[in-house]
Amino acid sequence: MDVSRNNEESIAHMIEAIKTKLRVASGAAIRPEFFDESKYEDLQDIYELVSGKERFSVSEIDAIVSELGKLRKPQA
Repeated sequence: MDVSRNNEESIAHMIEAIKTKLRVASGAAIRPEFFDESKYEDLQDIYELVSGKERFSVSEIDAIVSELGKLRKPQA
């Protein structure tokens, strides 16, 4: 999929791919609608990092999930 376009479909694709690759157990906490389109480039950077690597250490997964948390929309 072409993720160069900043839209909901691209965000959903990247989030699902990241969750699958990292085998995140708490996937419900990482949902596409939680992410702000203004942070698209940062999300794309994480997606490219995760896509380009085969294995991740526990500390790497924690760091990536932490970074994803920083990209979430502020809660009302």
